[in-house]
Amino acid sequence: MEKKKEEQAIILEYLPNGYPLEKKMMPIAQAIGENNLTLLELVPRRGETLAIGERVYIGEGKRDKIYYILGRLHREKLTEQAKEQLEEFIKKIVKEREQEFVDFFNKSEAINKRVHQIELLPGIGKKHMQEILEKRKEKPFENFEEMKRRIPNLPDPERAIEKRIIQELTNIERYNLFIN
Repeated sequence: MEKKKEEQAIILEYLPNGYPLEKKMMPIAQAIGENNLTLLELVPRRGETLAIGERVYIGEGKRDKIYYILGRLHREKLTEQAKEQLEEFIKKIVKEREQEFVDFFNKSEAINKRVHQIELLPGIGKKHMQEILEKRKEKPFENFEEMKRRIPNLPDPERAIEKRIIQELTNIERYNLFIN
């Protein structure tokens, strides 16, 4: 996937007084970039209040609600509220960008002699991976529903992708499939 700069972000959490344990009392928003799924800390303009789930412009030039991007949001700093919002957002993204994720099943490769990218998805082991590889040789998958039809007992591929993205955003993983 080619990486474009983030233009839009979704607010996961808004802390009008900043982080309780830090001495700076500046408002901060925890957000995720729509394109690359980058976790970000944003500083709103003075007098702006941000709503959870709100989509804000963070691209080049004049931003109406965001004063500046403080930087990447470290996974340890995610609030519980932000984690819940993150799950909702990831579900939505996987649905909206279904083709992109189905293509992952069609094009993914072995990482090394022992591990294939598909095996890194929660709930999908060697047996299901082999079935996916065999079925995609016959004909590429068109969508998640068709995958489930063609491979009996396959754990839900949509859920597996969602879980993997959340894992990559909230834990340190040896290999990242979807997050930069």
